[in-house]
Amino acid sequence: MRVWDAQVRLRFYRDPNTDLPHLRRHGVTEDEAEDVLLSPGEDRPGHDGARVAVGQTQSGRYLRIIYVADAEPDSVFVITAYELTGKPLLAYRKRRRRGKKKR
Repeated sequence: MRVWDAQVRLRFYRDPNTDLPHLRRHGVTEDEAEDVLLSPGEDRPGHDGARVAVGQTQSGRYLRIIYVADAEPDSVFVITAYELTGKPLLAYRKRRRRGKKKR
């Protein structure tokens, strides 16, 4: 599933202490977040109106992206992102395998 088309703008929550996008504190770049949002393996509702996209970057990392529809038209606001590891990554891969078997 595709979250948005190339015309939709991405905005990122900025850490007030550093003025850098918050996701950088988790070792994730804006380009990596965009990779996942353009072609997520999963995109589901999160908490308080947020959405959770999970997928793989072009370089092969698995990320979880937390985002909301932005108040600005044609814009998505990325709250945070981080690498998926350990049990959450194994569970995601298992869900993906199950989904492929059902097709």
